[in-house]
Amino acid sequence: MTGEAGRKEEEISMVKIRSKTHVKPGKIIGRKECQLVTFDLPYLAFYYNQKLLFYKGGEFEEQVEKLKDGLRVILEEFYQLGGKLGKDEEGVFRVEYDDDMEGVEVLEAIADGLTVDQLAADESTSSFKDLIPYNGVLNLTGLHRPLLSVQLTKLKDGLAMGCAFNHAILDGTSTWHFMSSWAQICRGSNSIPAPPFLERTKARTTRVKLELSFPPNPVASSNGHTDQAPQLREKFFRFSEAAIDKIKSKVNSNQPSAASKPFSTFQSLAVHIWQHVTQARCLKPKDYTVFTVFADCRKRVDPPMPDSYFGNLIQAIFTVTAAGLLLANPSDFGASVIQKAIEAHNAKAIEERNKEWEAAPKIFEFKDAGVNCVAVGSSPRFKVYDVDFGWGKPEGVRSGSNNRFDGMVYLYQGKSGGRSIDVEITLEAGTMELLEKDKEFLMQV
Repeated sequence: MTGEAGRKEEEISMVKIRSKTHVKPGKIIGRKECQLVTFDLPYLAFYYNQKLLFYKGGEFEEQVEKLKDGLRVILEEFYQLGGKLGKDEEGVFRVEYDDDMEGVEVLEAIADGLTVDQLAADESTSSFKDLIPYNGVLNLTGLHRPLLSVQLTKLKDGLAMGCAFNHAILDGTSTWHFMSSWAQICRGSNSIPAPPFLERTKARTTRVKLELSFPPNPVASSNGHTDQAPQLREKFFRFSEAAIDKIKSKVNSNQPSAASKPFSTFQSLAVHIWQHVTQARCLKPKDYTVFTVFADCRKRVDPPMPDSYFGNLIQAIFTVTAAGLLLANPSDFGASVIQKAIEAHNAKAIEERNKEWEAAPKIFEFKDAGVNCVAVGSSPRFKVYDVDFGWGKPEGVRSGSNNRFDGMVYLYQGKSGGRSIDVEITLEAGTMELLEKDKEFLMQV
């Protein structure tokens, strides 16, 4: 570790938690119960979904009070985040809310040796660990802990806001709907344009009884020793608007046929990442490689659901090819494989997947994405840099260390605006070292 990196780790480890409180909705809600549906249940064995936003300037104590006041108001609409997981008499999981529950956990912390610029310049995310709560905490523990925990850390020149959301009750679309609504209230709005649509059973009514217990230590072997997991590294890559346009134009310059549908920005960037990661992994030509995308199904289901649907309405779309084929062909080959898989995932395919799962429920672990995989979560469509609580836009938005595995990719709206996209990738250390040096991947050629 270099001296500078070592100092950074040391400064991060100086995060001190000063207090823990809880925030509840500002009015009486009463007892509410909402069944978790087939779209939610697979995520019970994932970990809490962690997001970090950091902001420059402001008076920390005032910011904390403003955030808590806004949270009380917004929880009147998003009250499920102030509840707990529970089960009904038949063993079906649900979200439960009651006025005597403790609500959302709010931690206040201080790390006054750490600056916003240090966080913004950090290309790794592992050093953010102490700024976000619930590291290594499974969603299933929402049976007895809050479904949302927020850590507000005072920095030398700003505020870090680490959020841990229980992924069994909401996906990325709902997460950023909540965050932008909370920010609007803090900026002085009396209402939000789109209250959450809380009727999950409008998307699926099947009641699935699950017998779940906490898994043993995932890396512990039967003899009590821990197995050596591969060393993973995370890195943050920024693709400018010009780089994204160049990637998209290259992929579309060689379309399979005149009648082909153009490849989208997502499909173009996805195949760019898939090809270069596959190359960096030094796979044999016959080795399979899987591409997975967690796709929003709100407009794919029949009947379609509103954008404000609160819950998980995503499904993993898998596609596979041989590494040799992916690398030997121009990028339109891989883009076409991805495009076909996404377009085939219509209401009928979603219904079939749900029926298959309901007949034999399998709780996937977060890393069950496939062999030699590249798995894409989050979306550059989420307006993460519009989350302004009244003291300006965030200087940076990152994911925490939970739900990461070899090949996990998070895409974000680029900080530089326009069509720019920020890409967070987790890979085995040796693979990452090769990817970092790949000038074609970095668009430096």
